[in-house]
Amino acid sequence: MSTFTLPDTDVSIKLVDGLTKEQLLEFPAFKNWIKTLQSNLSLQASDPSHEFHKSPYSLKHIQIQAIDRFGPRIGFMKIHATVTNSEGEFLPGAIFLRGASVGMLVVLQPDDLPENSQEEKYVLLTVQPRIAAGGLQFVELPAGMVDKGTFNGTAAREIEEELGLKIPADELINLSELAIPAREEGKTEICPRAMFPSAGGCDEFVPIFLHEKRIPRKQLAEWTGKLTGLREEGEKITLKLVRLEDLWLEGARDAKALAAWALYDGLKRSGKL
Repeated sequence: MSTFTLPDTDVSIKLVDGLTKEQLLEFPAFKNWIKTLQSNLSLQASDPSHEFHKSPYSLKHIQIQAIDRFGPRIGFMKIHATVTNSEGEFLPGAIFLRGASVGMLVVLQPDDLPENSQEEKYVLLTVQPRIAAGGLQFVELPAGMVDKGTFNGTAAREIEEELGLKIPADELINLSELAIPAREEGKTEICPRAMFPSAGGCDEFVPIFLHEKRIPRKQLAEWTGKLTGLREEGEKITLKLVRLEDLWLEGARDAKALAAWALYDGLKRSGKL
């Protein structure tokens, strides 16, 4: 194991075997986390109204405890950050770094209904193994990445392969940004405008995007029957259509689904969507 000082700081970092300084500093999740934390720590001194202004906390040390690789690249990282103030008080610093993902609320509606109708809307969910949850048929909102103008990832491929439904960037609405005000420069903390499923110990944040599409009723009926049978064909991911009003119930175990349902409902009621 080796130790180095984070550039332009007094923070010491202890590496785990098999990880280099360069690899750590290029890991996107670490880069985003350290930038956000250091920026928000600096607000303590600059803002007299800050709760910790009189005795500000600072980052002293980071220990990289473990990494998991996806092929050659780093996928997950477990670290411990030592954050203390002059009174010897500590802030919890056990963190699982994995970076951002996106949740996709795909809402389908028969096109024989009036243009502005809010009736008979369906949501596309995935059913797949999630070993971390201890289950093989976990129901959740499709998730992945929005990259280069396209919703990417395994769930996106399944949607396109099984339904022929592509989800381009110009048809996406960022529900999280509609709900969360933009940051006031120098007055509020830097924090992604997104949902954090487990902020007590994980950096992951998930902006929720909306894709609404009107389709022929016959096609919707065909998709519903088709998706029901996919599990029998040995698919590891099955697509599932549920009524929008039942999303909170069908996706009750999934933070993405619950966040999407709350954001969609709240933005509709407030007139922002």
